[in-house]
Amino acid sequence: MSAPFVVRPRSTAGDHRGVRRSADAETALAAPRQRVADASPFLPARAEAASSPKPPVQRHAVLEPFAAYLDDPEVTDLFVNGAAGLFVDRGAGAVPAREWRATHEEVRDLAVALIGLGGRHLDDASPCVDVRLAGGIRVHAVLPPIAPEGAVLSIRVPRLDVATLDDLQARGMFGQSVRRRLIAAIASRTNLLISGAAGAGKTTLLAALLAEAPPHERIVTIEDVAELRIAHPHHVRLEARQPNIEGAGGVGLARLVRAALRMRPDRLVVGECRGDEVRELLSALNTGHDGGAGTVHANGLHEVPARLEALGAPAGLDDRALARQAASAIGLVLHVERSGDGSRVIAAAGRPVVGGDGRLAIEEERWDPR
Repeated sequence: MSAPFVVRPRSTAGDHRGVRRSADAETALAAPRQRVADASPFLPARAEAASSPKPPVQRHAVLEPFAAYLDDPEVTDLFVNGAAGLFVDRGAGAVPAREWRATHEEVRDLAVALIGLGGRHLDDASPCVDVRLAGGIRVHAVLPPIAPEGAVLSIRVPRLDVATLDDLQARGMFGQSVRRRLIAAIASRTNLLISGAAGAGKTTLLAALLAEAPPHERIVTIEDVAELRIAHPHHVRLEARQPNIEGAGGVGLARLVRAALRMRPDRLVVGECRGDEVRELLSALNTGHDGGAGTVHANGLHEVPARLEALGAPAGLDDRALARQAASAIGLVLHVERSGDGSRVIAAAGRPVVGGDGRLAIEEERWDPR
């Protein structure tokens, strides 16, 4: 048996236990939520808990290979690229963690165990799976042959327990005048669309904005993998379900949007529009469900129309139909960007309009950034 997850440097080298093939992976999943008592062979050397006044973090044993990085408050993302090793993003881009070592088989076992911990199944029949773990950690795993160079793990680590506008303003996402505009948009029940690249802070900003909604309002959020954590007393979360290995039992976002309309939401939110659910969301926001919101991947504010057209086409919306729907439904588009130093900012804002050619365009707003 190969030495599993051997990580250097180590103060002692006698113990090389780890998550072995499937039997041991299942044992790890069944283990109680506790810290490994002795120094784990998965981890780089850390200070002993006795030397720190903070109590040890309670987490499932399956997460122990990443414990040193999960305990680092600067880490936002972890990436495992098969036997090529671990890459860690502390806000300024991913850099290799050369002390972390694992074989192809060990990474595959770890991927299976992590996805199992999230309540889903990863195997050759379902080689690409996304789950959310306790504490908001999001894990995406891909197995060979989809990933020909070995199992790939992408782990998003949330760093704000509950996002607030105070938190984001303190981190430089926006200034006081932009904050006033954001609060006014929530108070007036303006339908919002937040755009940006992956990791730009779309979900974090959306959660902070929704936390400003009056406490008597009922917020229903629909997500592929539930990530939105909102400091609000009446938040109902709906999460899509993947089909089983026979291809049955799947519940997609579009179906959940239709179901949510029967739950009498005061604010209907789609965490990320990726497909035909954009039609259902625009339809809902055009029929009296104001105060809603969603996010979409886009490289810039003026790229949002093209992105929405691409999403609307498979749903049966041609360019002109989508333009009329979006211009009527969405009152404000916020575009967020991540700078080279890892900070997130609201880079631009505007509102959708129908252009002279009948297609969707964005009329940019000029905000005082202070």
